[in-house]
Amino acid sequence: MFFRLLLTILFCLLLVILQYGKGYTSILVKDFRGKSIELKAKPQRIVCLLESALSALFMLQQQDRIIGIANNVYAEPTFRFYRQLDKRIRDRLLPAPGNWEAVSIEHIVALMPDLVIIWSSQTDVIRALETRGIPVYAVFLSRENDIYDEILDFGTLSGSRNRSEELVAFVKKEKERLTRITGTVPEKDRPRVFFMWAQGITETSCGGSTVSDVIRMAGGRNICEHIFREHATLQIEELIQQNPDVIVMWYNEKLNPEDLTADPRLAPIDAIKKGRVYELPDIFTNDLWTLKFIIAANRIARWLYPGLFPNESAKSYERRVLRFLYGSDFN
Repeated sequence: MFFRLLLTILFCLLLVILQYGKGYTSILVKDFRGKSIELKAKPQRIVCLLESALSALFMLQQQDRIIGIANNVYAEPTFRFYRQLDKRIRDRLLPAPGNWEAVSIEHIVALMPDLVIIWSSQTDVIRALETRGIPVYAVFLSRENDIYDEILDFGTLSGSRNRSEELVAFVKKEKERLTRITGTVPEKDRPRVFFMWAQGITETSCGGSTVSDVIRMAGGRNICEHIFREHATLQIEELIQQNPDVIVMWYNEKLNPEDLTADPRLAPIDAIKKGRVYELPDIFTNDLWTLKFIIAANRIARWLYPGLFPNESAKSYERRVLRFLYGSDFN
């Protein structure tokens, strides 16, 4: 009698577990702090305060989950691309509670998100949100593999893992195609490249950076690859001493290649003498912290080796890659 009663109780407990367990799927990833982020279900209300991460969510076709964005998305030149992807952005309807510099905690809390995506360096904001029980995925991107890891994690969190793997596989294949071409150039013949950020003529990224990864796959050599630093400031004398063959400028609203070639301080540099100074045309399509780094790498490779790419123009390549990543054409 007791044994039959015990079986009945166990059977009832099993039914309860099965009933209440339906639809419950624990989702677990580790963010760039190494912290485990566990969600009971796919997030439905995401506040994304990183433009690069926002781009990844659009590539995953998960934009309907987004309820808040970084305020710089509403600024040109980025705005003209995002307004074509989401009418809420076009009409400026999505709330923008901050960015990588300043965040309104109250505004975020009022949006009632079930996930916030933010830079890992914003520790005070992260602490304030997590104290209030809001899950935070913290991002820090410094190398090519970080970009893959981020979008794969977003794929896991949003239930679009297959799409994330498809995107990563596509970009890796494009990288393989590119390096197969640039790999024909012996190391000693590869141009020495100086990458210039918009903050100043001597602002750059050295070894251990996404910039260095991109220059390498484009077939160049970063002039400061021997310095392991994501952000570095060189002296003009150091730049002259390193004497790059090519200068690549990040999109710059204040300076253009002609300004550099006309700067008498830079006159001794070979890149200046030979007019080999180039500027990436916009932030969105050449974003080095998204899978679009492959577009920037391809464009730089064409500047380094114009004779190696006869079959497809840079613009055609850009359109093809963007169409695959976003499923959309841009005007």
